[in-house]
Order: sequence, then structure tokens, then C-alpha cells
Amino acid sequence: MAGEGGPVLKQLRILVFSAAFGNGHFRAAEAVIEGIRGKEPFADIIHLDFGDFLSKRFNTVAKNIYIEMIKHTPNLWGKFYHKTAKLRPESMIQRFLNQLGRSDFLKYIQAFEPDLIVCTYPTVSSILAQLRREQILQVPVITIITDYAVHSHWVHPGVDRYMVACEEVKESLVSRGIKAQSVLVTGIPVSPKFEAEMDREHIIAKLALNPDLPTFLVMGAYGGLESTKRICHKLADSLVPVQSIVVCGKNKKLYRSLEEVSGQSRNPLVRLGYVDNVEEFMAVSDLIITKAGGLTVSEALTTGLPLVIYNPIPGQEEENANFVQRIGAGHVANTEEELEGLLSRFLSDPQEIAKMRAKAAIAIPGHSTERAVENMLQLSVNLKIEQKIG
Repeated sequence: MAGEGGPVLKQLRILVFSAAFGNGHFRAAEAVIEGIRGKEPFADIIHLDFGDFLSKRFNTVAKNIYIEMIKHTPNLWGKFYHKTAKLRPESMIQRFLNQLGRSDFLKYIQAFEPDLIVCTYPTVSSILAQLRREQILQVPVITIITDYAVHSHWVHPGVDRYMVACEEVKESLVSRGIKAQSVLVTGIPVSPKFEAEMDREHIIAKLALNPDLPTFLVMGAYGGLESTKRICHKLADSLVPVQSIVVCGKNKKLYRSLEEVSGQSRNPLVRLGYVDNVEEFMAVSDLIITKAGGLTVSEALTTGLPLVIYNPIPGQEEENANFVQRIGAGHVANTEEELEGLLSRFLSDPQEIAKMRAKAAIAIPGHSTERAVENMLQLSVNLKIEQKIG
């Protein structure tokens, strides 16, 4: 409120859409919300799952097919990804996707009356972009691409602004007909806590680690429980001293299976279940062994942490892994033997890690969330001005 008798300022309303098809879309959305809260603490923000606007049966079937393909037939997923990578926005498949949940989306948006809509999942973006092109939707739509490459499913001329990871993604969008001025290289939004100053000594002490030993962070299960155990054994029994932090997430079977490894190892091994302070473990690590989800890659690069990406899933993970390797911030191991060779090499020559760390530190724009949020809010202001003039 501007003062007694003054005009009442309308509370900023923002809709954020993500989806439970992989955790990265959700984490990017949450990072954006965290960034908006920092600049507009009283904003009314609603975060919605795309799947909630579909029939329960359709959503469950689609999600299960995706998960099963990723888990059991990743090469089949890769073929599907590449087969559909160049589809045109007017293709039959895209026209079908543009209708999913469309009327329910529109009803919800009209009831909430947002000033801005942010999408971190491509199908939502396609539906809303089509509504924008038809001039049915008057609210600006911002799409955040959560990978380091562009699939056709992200490409929609009706999107008002794209926030992307790097110049290569921008160039790819422009080459597919998106206006250059509609694409901003902000970096993929990650939680601002990944850029906060960390008390490294305190974290090391809390984990009972040795401050003088190199620390390798292992994130999740790769290629099955036994494969992950062998990786951990390799580090735990290394003749070159190294300590490991293994984050098992919600995989309780993996967590239990590592009890024997951590209890009888030559080198320290800290096993953890699900955690919400990954930024602390990244801050004290010298190298991360991980999959290649866009958010995990971005979080690691934001903290200047070199990556070894093990057996990336064909499709977007493979594209993300290629980006990391191309910029010199990490390496890709497609087999267990390749991974063991890389780990042995890095343990015997720490300068290799130092070179990758230097590349990781300059790989992406800093303050990605802050930059993205500033541009979002400015777009909302500009559109209101245009509407008043019009």
C-alpha cells in the first residue's frame, strides 16, 4: 500500500509449472521460486505439477513408461529421443501434445489471474505457447530449458522468453526459428545456496573427514546396485589415499549394502541416504561421480566441481555429458572399466583434477537464478506498460 488513501498495489501472482518426469524439472522450478521470494517476498506463487492436469490413468501410464524405458531399455529411449529431436511445432505429434489438459490449464489460469507463468517442462510450455499464439492467453510465458541441448519439444514460437544454459542452446533455438531477442543465456537456475559461502572446515569436521585427503563425491546408483558397490570398493581400497562421500538418495538397499564397504575399507567412506544439503558435499569435494541430469551438472559447475559422468542415458543426459566433456570440466566413462581407469588416473595425478576445476569454474554464467528472475520480473513490468499504452 502506498500510504493512507494511496493506491493499493496489486500483489504479484506467479504460476510455476514443472513435472515429476525426472527431478530436474522440479528442482529448477523450486530454484526460481526461491529466487523470486528473494526479490518479491510477498508474491503469491503457486507451483504445479503438469501431471495433475491429466487424467490419473494417463499420467500414471506415461510416467511408468518413461521410468521403465530409462531404467531397463535406455537405448530404446535414446532412439525415441533422437527420432523426435527435429519435429516441427506444427507436426501431428506436437499438435496432439498441445491439447493435453489444455482446457483445465486455461480454467486454472483464468481463475488465478497470474502476472507471469514459468515453465520448466516442455509439454506445459507447448500448450501455453499455443494459447499465446491464438491470443487466448494474455499472460507472458517463460520457458526454462533444463538441459545443455535443445530437443524439438522445447521449441515453440509462442513462448515470450526462453532462459537457457549456454550460447550453444541459444544458437540452436535461433536456428529453429526462435527470435534471438526472445532467448536469454542465464544459465539453468539452481538454488542460490549453491553460490553461498561455505564453511569448508566445519563441514569436513561434521562428516569426520580428513582435511588433507582428496574427497570424491558419488551421487546415486549407476547401472545397478552391484556396479555402484564395485565403484565404492575401488575408492575405499585405493592404494592412493582418498576419501569418499556416497549419497544413496532414497535407495535404502544400496545404503544398507555399503555398510560392509564403509566398515572394512582402507580409506574413509561416508554413506548417506536422502539429503537436502548436497551443496555442502559439493563444496568439500574435489570430484563428483554422477549421472548427467541438467540440474546436477549445473549445480556441480556452479560450485566449480569437476565431473566424471558414468554411463549417461542416451538422449538428453548424453547431450549434457558431451557438453561437460567438450568444455573440459569433466570426463565421460561409458563402462565400468573406463571409470576405473579415470579414477586411477586422477588419483595418481591431482593436477588433472585441478585443470578440470579451473574449466568448471568458468563454464557457465554465475548467479543464474538471480539473472533469470530479474529478466522474468522485468518482462512482466514491460508487458503491463505495453498493455496500458495499447
